Amino acid sequence: MKRYLILILVASSAWPGQCQKQEIAKTLPADVIEAIEKRITADYSPSMAIALIDSSGTYYFNFGKATKDGKLVDENTIYEIGSISKVFTGILLAQQVLDGDLDIDTKVNELLPRSVQVPVKGEQEITLGHLTDHTSGLPRMPNNFTPTNPANPYADYSVEQMYAFISSYTPTRAVGESYEYSNLGQGLLGYVLSVNKKQSFEQLMVQTIADPLSMPNTRIAFTEEMKANLALGHSGGEIVENWDIPTLAGAGAIRSSTKDMIRFIAANLGYIKTPLRAAMDLSHQRRHDKAGEMSVGMAWHIKKGADGDVIWHNGGTGGYRTFAGFVKETGKGVVVLTNSSQGSDDIGFNLLDSNSKLANPKLKSDAVKLSEATLSRYEGVYALSPLFMITVTREGDQLFGQATGQNKFRMYPESDTLFYLRVVEAEISFQLEEDQVKSLTLFQAGRAMPGRKVE
Repeated sequence: MKRYLILILVASSAWPGQCQKQEIAKTLPADVIEAIEKRITADYSPSMAIALIDSSGTYYFNFGKATKDGKLVDENTIYEIGSISKVFTGILLAQQVLDGDLDIDTKVNELLPRSVQVPVKGEQEITLGHLTDHTSGLPRMPNNFTPTNPANPYADYSVEQMYAFISSYTPTRAVGESYEYSNLGQGLLGYVLSVNKKQSFEQLMVQTIADPLSMPNTRIAFTEEMKANLALGHSGGEIVENWDIPTLAGAGAIRSSTKDMIRFIAANLGYIKTPLRAAMDLSHQRRHDKAGEMSVGMAWHIKKGADGDVIWHNGGTGGYRTFAGFVKETGKGVVVLTNSSQGSDDIGFNLLDSNSKLANPKLKSDAVKLSEATLSRYEGVYALSPLFMITVTREGDQLFGQATGQNKFRMYPESDTLFYLRVVEAEISFQLEEDQVKSLTLFQAGRAMPGRKVE
């Protein structure tokens, strides 16, 4: 039995120019449906909620369930949107710039307590613009990030810890020199913007964006309605905790639904009249072309597509992966929300750009079967650096890994010595010497990271 719903929207006066109610039916391309069904059936992801918008209206397509035995998801189902929160932060900055509260070139040190000063390398100081376009020189994460609960890693990271790190950090690259994606930088930006308005980040976001755009289920703290409609996050097929991100909220703390998020995209495309239009347009403007084949705006990333620029961002927390994007030239926008640690960016890009191909992810059903004796020889502790270990254990006919300070993940065999992960896009190969396992290599994000077996 196929486990998906294709919903028909009754398009009404949701944006200017629509006065007559009309029923519009639209389906996803057959290859997209096939790809999603395959992932749902193989437990790659429990659910996927998609919203599309174009000049004819808004459409919702929902696949799977909130949990294995839960209810079917719909446009009101709540997901953590993760780093898509960063584009909200970019728009908040743009609005404060347009209001004259701040300048894009305001130095971040001017907004911090006198006891807290961010060191810099080079002739420039870090500005708000550098924070929003990832050229501040701040690293992806602070090195004093030591969560008490790895399953909810940001929950106890405090403002004091953030201040301590940024005050003592020794930059490795000059300000403005190059692109380095930084959760820390975006979290710091959200924090100083909220302090500037004497509000919490959630209050500022809700007051400036969510409420004016009629997005009642876009919040950080769960409302009772949001709790009732929550799709529980999954990693490696298991339910995982939701993430709380108090200090670095601007980097990834927001929760939302496809119904709310497609309104956000509609506003960015100009389908909804809003005082935020100028701030949104400012956030879309290219600030640099230093991110490989992409440009970067105010948090938004910009990729050339077949019919125009795809302006987009994705997101991920412990048990969720998300995508939101649009193409101004075609007037098309897409939101893809999943309650799995498996990414679905390819679905979003494919629906916006005909040149973008669907991925063929490795599924649980693709794994080969290895004996318990073969799996047992891989057990041990492998050091990829003095402070980063991967511990490999066997449970029955399954192999698991656990990196320092992180959750345990399942490893799926492709061959006798090569395993792939589903919690992230990565592979692990084991190296043998005289039939003894001596090391492993982690392949992730284009890097090969070797680790010798130490126990």
